Amino acid sequence: MQDIQTQDDLYLLVDEFYKKLLADDAISYIFTEVVKIKLEEHLPILVTFWSQAILGTGGYTKNLTQIHLDVNAQSYLSPELFKIWLHHFYAAVDENFQGPKAEQIKTQALSIGTIMQIKIAQQKDN
Repeated sequence: MQDIQTQDDLYLLVDEFYKKLLADDAISYIFTEVVKIKLEEHLPILVTFWSQAILGTGGYTKNLTQIHLDVNAQSYLSPELFKIWLHHFYAAVDENFQGPKAEQIKTQALSIGTIMQIKIAQQKDN
């Protein structure tokens, strides 16, 4: 298995990841009922985000934290949902890639999930 090297690799990763999320009834409703994402529009945005984070390409300009806080305002993003999200993300990485970039993207996903949970808890306390 190869490491993550290109944006095509990242597209494969996020596509596999979303297949897992959408097949899991415990979390799929966030994407189908709450946000109602259009995958053909959403996946290139995610590729740009991860490409900037892992490959250093730049180009992602959205406020990731605010996007998730807005979703949380519509439907609570519980710690359990983050565990499910992370489980599927790790599985998508591990089934398709191995190497330093694969490990880096998993570490970054854990960091992002942790920060989001802290921000959500802070918002709830205010």
